Amino acid sequence: MPTGLNTGDSAWVLVSTAMVLLMTPGLAFFYGGMVRSKNVFSMLFMSFVSISLVTVLWFAYGYGLVFGPDAGGIGLIGFGDFRFANIRPTDLTGSVPTYAYALFQLTFAIITVALISGSVAGRIRVGPWMIFSVLWVTLVYFPIAHWVFDSAGWIHRMGTLDFAGGLVVELNSGVAGLALAVALGPGIRYRRGEPPQPSNIPLVMLGLALLWFGWFGFNGGSALNDGPTAVTAFLSTMIAGCVGMLTWMFLEWLRARRLSKLGSATGAVAGLVAITPSCAYVNVEGALVIGVVAAALCSLAVEWKFVLGYDDTLDVVGVHGMGGIVGTLLIGFFSTGVVGTAGLFYGGSGALLGKQALSIVVVAIYCFVVTFVIGKVVDRFFRLKETEAEQLAGSDLQFGTG
Repeated sequence: MPTGLNTGDSAWVLVSTAMVLLMTPGLAFFYGGMVRSKNVFSMLFMSFVSISLVTVLWFAYGYGLVFGPDAGGIGLIGFGDFRFANIRPTDLTGSVPTYAYALFQLTFAIITVALISGSVAGRIRVGPWMIFSVLWVTLVYFPIAHWVFDSAGWIHRMGTLDFAGGLVVELNSGVAGLALAVALGPGIRYRRGEPPQPSNIPLVMLGLALLWFGWFGFNGGSALNDGPTAVTAFLSTMIAGCVGMLTWMFLEWLRARRLSKLGSATGAVAGLVAITPSCAYVNVEGALVIGVVAAALCSLAVEWKFVLGYDDTLDVVGVHGMGGIVGTLLIGFFSTGVVGTAGLFYGGSGALLGKQALSIVVVAIYCFVVTFVIGKVVDRFFRLKETEAEQLAGSDLQFGTG
């Protein structure tokens, strides 16, 4: 047994890895229930195929780009030995095997790619989507993950706090969804002003259940141990998800005197998204406020697509983009200082808030520009967007299931 190995911590990280991996099938069901029946299979497939694609890329070179020796010492990208085979089973990251840590981080990359598909649901071809995914995870996800998650990354060294991926997963996927939606233009149903046609609300609720279960591993597992930090993240995750759901339902009742199951599910996800970067840094009161603010601002952001004219089909921009911003920014106010730097409301200075805001701006700009270019290139050479006839017929016809 290698010196420094903690078997309890290792077991928790392995369990958390399995929980986070389950989130991608959960997302598939969540998205699948929200689209027309003619698009269900293609939505399921785009989530599931991200597991295979990203796993191969991760162990081919992705882990090296994210966690390898920093190129030039400036915190932009890892550029060491890409051969994961050179890592031995006895190598440790902290008190857990590097194998376990690498698998845990892999699941974050997988679900980030899958999340983007919701912004262009029902109007992209699956084959070109796979090409887009390969390019996007290589040129966008891996560099940003190095900036934030690796100790040599420039955002990490600057002192920005992001416990479990508010920048890397949530903001990144939301901004990428916006860039891709703008690059491809609106679908025919959006242009016609047709309302969404969710095919299976029970499937959405099943997806929410799997996502919520996995989120405990997503946030709690990021502690890399089974101690108080993991418990704090676990507790905050539960509170924010519940508060987000109730707040969204309350806002729906105020606006329309009605409650919707889809709205309640979306509110829960908004709360879970926003607590992701802040879960270990805030106490119960902070988690409550973050859940309320996230649900309120995400519900507004969902409506922006009609004002600004971009077709974010399943509200990836409004929920994950805005939720990531809220959760990352509010750390500057509500971080207690027990873990990490204290925020303004707990005796800290405004420096942390400034670092959080700067990181949001830089990640958003880089992600938007590169994603937009990738989307345009893939569409130009491989026809990423479906024709109007294909959109009306349904994406599942690509698989002969329509």
